[in-house]
Amino acid sequence: MNSPASNSKAQKPAAICLLGPTAVGKTQLALELADKLPVSLINVDSAQIYRGMDIGTGKPDAATLAQYPHQLMDIMDPSQAYSAADFRDDAIRVMQEAVDAGKTPLLVGGTMLYFKVLRDGLADMPNADPEIRREIEELAANLGWEAVHAELATVDPESAARIHRNDPQRLQRALEVYRLTGKSLSAHHATESMKTAADLPCSLHFMAIQAAERAVLHERIAARFQVMLASGLIEEVQELYDREDLHLKLPSIKSVGYRQVWQYLEGDLDYDAMVERSIIATRQLAKRQTTWLRSWPNLQQLDEPSAKSIDNVLKYLESVSI
Repeated sequence: MNSPASNSKAQKPAAICLLGPTAVGKTQLALELADKLPVSLINVDSAQIYRGMDIGTGKPDAATLAQYPHQLMDIMDPSQAYSAADFRDDAIRVMQEAVDAGKTPLLVGGTMLYFKVLRDGLADMPNADPEIRREIEELAANLGWEAVHAELATVDPESAARIHRNDPQRLQRALEVYRLTGKSLSAHHATESMKTAADLPCSLHFMAIQAAERAVLHERIAARFQVMLASGLIEEVQELYDREDLHLKLPSIKSVGYRQVWQYLEGDLDYDAMVERSIIATRQLAKRQTTWLRSWPNLQQLDEPSAKSIDNVLKYLESVSI
């Protein structure tokens, strides 16, 4: 494991940030840590913020949540928007509440953008523009998202190199920023005022669980999706589908698994195709999450959930004097 954080970081109470790809066992490890340390569990999953989206997001069951409450879970209706900036504000608030209560914040999840924004701050950005977004969506509908990626590459090659051509949400936002301001997303990040670590109530200590073998993680993802189906995922999505205010363009319904089941309910996919596409999409998500982790600085690597990984976390936290 890497050496402890610097003395400047140690001047603040420490917060544990537990990262990893989907289905790797982050929640299990977090709950085991909660049995050994006075922690406040804080959700860092952009789908688990939504109420009524329980099975497909892999939330702990009601009995577990009653015993191990999670902050920033079930805080939004699926019809509502929630940005990375919103998360940062909310996370800072609940981290401070945890510290005031004498607890260590334990942030757990797989939404790497949320962790990054918490760590690095967020540049001042223009608000979303429905008309610009409609224009970009029309471009994608006519020529494909590869055409959007190609246009982005001409005006913001740095962002285009970072954003995969199969990541429509981030492609749309990057091109939207340029069309609105005439300035690339990369330039905004480089020159706009940033909220920095100075406004955080804690020093952040990042720890990651990663699967020893990709094939094992893929098998786990497939098995977990079958469990979700057996637990009532289709019925859960049906309740959302029956609402008149929800649709496929909402971030909540775009979530992995929910999008595919929604398409199944609309008749656009048969059952087998829905299952296959859901599993493939989850594997792609895990790959993107793993890519984020490869370049994450000062990351403490943990074994998959085990007594050894618990001991390693406890030893590290003792070394930074929590």
